[in-house]
Amino acid sequence: MDAIKRIRSSRRIIIKIGSALLVDNTNGLIRRDWLSKLTADIYWLSEQGSCPLIVSSGSIALGRAPLQLKGGTLSLEQSQAAAAVGQIRLARAYEEFLAPHNLVAAQILLTLEDSHNRRRYLNSRATFENLLARRVVPIVNENDTVATDEIRFGDNDRLAAQVAAMTNADCMVLLSDVDGLYDSDPNKNATSRHFPVISSITPEIESMASASESEIAKGGMRTKIQAAKTAASAGCATIIANGKVNAPISSLVGGANCTLFEPQGDPQSARKHWIASMKPMGRLIIDQGALAALKNGKSLLAAGVVHVTGDFGRGDPIEICGFDDVAVGIGLTRYTSNETQKILGCKSTEVTKILGYPTRAALIHRDDFTALTLGFS
Repeated sequence: MDAIKRIRSSRRIIIKIGSALLVDNTNGLIRRDWLSKLTADIYWLSEQGSCPLIVSSGSIALGRAPLQLKGGTLSLEQSQAAAAVGQIRLARAYEEFLAPHNLVAAQILLTLEDSHNRRRYLNSRATFENLLARRVVPIVNENDTVATDEIRFGDNDRLAAQVAAMTNADCMVLLSDVDGLYDSDPNKNATSRHFPVISSITPEIESMASASESEIAKGGMRTKIQAAKTAASAGCATIIANGKVNAPISSLVGGANCTLFEPQGDPQSARKHWIASMKPMGRLIIDQGALAALKNGKSLLAAGVVHVTGDFGRGDPIEICGFDDVAVGIGLTRYTSNETQKILGCKSTEVTKILGYPTRAALIHRDDFTALTLGFS
């Protein structure tokens, strides 16, 4: 499948935008014409039935001018201060330019820890699911006001890949200042070879990447290759494309040069494989009704649970068994073992009252369950 077909067929597509594309380095302001064309592309994707998500840098770059932090490398404290000021401007810009298309913007600030901690991972994932179900466009950025390592060593290419895995995205577009991967720097070597498709990221492919030297952009081809590897393992394709042109997505669909990194399988099967590889921290015995619901691709509710063992927290993997004590699957729980003991057998309408605080409907969401036996959807 080529890049055009990937974009047209993607159910969920991540678009990563770097600071150098979004922010004018001469005055520290949003490139309004470029953003206007990009949001028109976002609207087009939405009308095609895709759910677009934007991972956008730019908060630190936008915060420099108001704080008179001009030129050079910023200290950690200066970066955090600039991010605090610039993030408001960044969110406001996306809201302003998406509104004429009747698209609602939502701001989500993450750190890499949010994807590594299972409880926070599930909370973040649930937020994304809720927003996308309502056709809201999430605007994701690193929480640079409190991050430390992320500012010094991190980049939004890697964050985009984590978001792609978290949301089961089909395609990730990394907008760059070049139109894909070359075997050498095309700005310095006119005979550089361009790669339109990469089926597997080998050490040789990785050696062709070089780091960025931009003052305001932290990423580079090296980080994009690493992000593509992460996305591929989650079943997500990656496209590296030239973002300097107006309407970069339209340009891609029109046949512009790019590099497509093919995924390993599809997002859902990759996620299921990841869950199946986990060591269970507890066990649930479920009734026949719950077993039938799981077989039909539905979520597991507390009403269908008759017994629970183990000591587990939210986001931990737990084994699900029928009355014959045979494991039928593994799932990531949205409740602790203590909470599960209190609500087992209860209807969803009763759970909030029993626990005394707002809760999620499912004990284990269908997207967080993987079957270990045949006969399950």
